[in-house]
Amino acid sequence: MTTAVVLGIDIGTSGLRIAATDEANALKAMSVAPIAQPLQDGGRLRQDPELWWTALESAFAGLDLAGLAVRAIAVDGTSGTILAVEADGTPASLASMYNDVCERPHLALVAAHAPRETAALGSTSPLARALELAESERRILHQADWIMGRLSGRFGVTDENNALKSGYDPVARRWPDWIAKTGFDTALLPEVVPAGTRVGTITGGMAARFGLPPDAAIVAGTTDGCAAFLASGASEPGDGVTSLGTTLTLKLLSDSPVFAPGFGIYSHRIGDQWLAGGASNTGGAAIGKFFTKEDLARLTPLLEPDHPTGLDYYPLPKPGERFPVNDPAFPPRLEPRPADDRVFFQAMLEGIARIEAEAYAKLAELGATPLRSIRTAGGGAANPAWTKMRLRALGVPERASLSEHAAVGTARLAWRGIGHAN
Repeated sequence: MTTAVVLGIDIGTSGLRIAATDEANALKAMSVAPIAQPLQDGGRLRQDPELWWTALESAFAGLDLAGLAVRAIAVDGTSGTILAVEADGTPASLASMYNDVCERPHLALVAAHAPRETAALGSTSPLARALELAESERRILHQADWIMGRLSGRFGVTDENNALKSGYDPVARRWPDWIAKTGFDTALLPEVVPAGTRVGTITGGMAARFGLPPDAAIVAGTTDGCAAFLASGASEPGDGVTSLGTTLTLKLLSDSPVFAPGFGIYSHRIGDQWLAGGASNTGGAAIGKFFTKEDLARLTPLLEPDHPTGLDYYPLPKPGERFPVNDPAFPPRLEPRPADDRVFFQAMLEGIARIEAEAYAKLAELGATPLRSIRTAGGGAANPAWTKMRLRALGVPERASLSEHAAVGTARLAWRGIGHAN
């Protein structure tokens, strides 16, 4: 007896992962392959897209699908990675990576015409980089689009999440008129469909190459960040996911979008829901200025979450904050420092917990659905004492995450594409 599964393909910065999940989102198989690092050419970050395909082939070679019947496939890619292609999908350029800083003249063209709330602004603007690549009149695709095109034979279609930073208007659900004022021909941009939309069927050649059923559906995916959120299992408005890493990153599922460029906030559209996100400079980098990994291992068991320190800290690695305060000169607040390192460490964790709570409150103030539950990713998720401090500050229940693998989140979209809401 075979088990029906779908495949979520996650293209990360340094590796590609394929996850096979069943209709209950249970992981049935997984495979990972490395991707060579981007080329650096005069400060630009470029990569040969064939490296992605080589990684995909390697990952499929290591994927054990015995007893599994693949029904659909969806792909996520790094947000803002683009390339120029010929009509048949053949790359006409190296890919311009998500963190590739564009030349000033093209940035100026976008800045002169783009509305303030668009996600297409900034030094790494995909639209500005598309202006460079499209000088040859080739079609522009995003990373996930190209992989999806090779699997389906249908190039020239993207999802609403990958399109966002290229200037797509997710509220009006179209490429806006202002793009043409930059001199860019919007006919070179892909057709946009909602994430989780079936866009075709795997080609016979690809089915044979990877040992897949000839009727496997190809479904529009998303960005890596949105996929990571979906992987958590969050699905209801008010579900939040906090990543406790070098910095503090928050994503909140909302009934209404939030566009607040002053705080670096914009919203991805997932069906009729919105994923609003923000990032603070607080987090592991601030803690690391004062404590080594050995210090943390020694001090963590000594934390007393039921006995707050009463210290009002705002931990930052250096002056400057993005969210929930927008001030490039905002100073760290870490005084007075107690003599006991355990108290100092706990006060820093309490401070980060307060910042997290203030950040979710700011999202609600800006129009998002108020936080109703929290899931946690990143290294800090393994600290139960800190979790207790955070839940006290947030005032909402904790939910267990389904997975931390973005490929699992993309697989959820693959299920949606064949009519299974999960």
